[in-house]
Amino acid sequence: MTKPIDLYYWPTPNGWKISIALEEMELPYTLHLVNIGAGDQFRPDFLKISPNNRMPAIVDPEGPDGAPISIFESGAILQYLARKTGKFYGKTERDRVAVDQWLMWQMGGVGPMAGQAHHFLKYAPALNPPQDLTYAKNRYRAEVARLYGVLDHQLARHRFVAGDFFSIADMAIWGWASLWQGQEQVLDDKPHMKRWLEEVGARPGVQRGRALAAEKRSDLQSDRKAQDILFRR
Repeated sequence: MTKPIDLYYWPTPNGWKISIALEEMELPYTLHLVNIGAGDQFRPDFLKISPNNRMPAIVDPEGPDGAPISIFESGAILQYLARKTGKFYGKTERDRVAVDQWLMWQMGGVGPMAGQAHHFLKYAPALNPPQDLTYAKNRYRAEVARLYGVLDHQLARHRFVAGDFFSIADMAIWGWASLWQGQEQVLDDKPHMKRWLEEVGARPGVQRGRALAAEKRSDLQSDRKAQDILFRR
């Protein structure tokens, strides 16, 4: 590549997926911060790139056939970057099927369920007035525990989630799973997940991606303006 990819990003588990991928793939990129607590995701210029008003998103000036392309949805971005570079997608069609199914597992399971767990366990009780909902807390805490049990079982048989190679599926899952404490989970009964969290977290590319703009993360438990914007109160 001769031109950097434009990365539209905020330091959250979804944003980390793409910052980690770009670092691991050693792709040049230009960072554009999308402060979701200030409402940047609703700006008209950003909505042209990401019509669902969610980050991350990218613009690759050297897209297919050399023409620029914009991509939203973290899973689609990861698949695009893996195809573009030929990295972290395995070597065979069976590898790619394995990667895709665990990537979709994250997109449809871990991400939404862990996000709801964070919301009802940490943020909803801190709203004004507090929304401390026992049913919701128990429901999402339990579902995240179930999903991490599935993950631990898979990692008992494989070094990484899609097999014995590090892939975009690991990149997608790791950021959310690394926040297990905020989801009120335990790892005592998930030794394989614990081993995987530590191994993936020790990778320099993962560390650089996780650290990108880390100082910008705000405390949603006390930031009333961000609560109003993010939770549409």
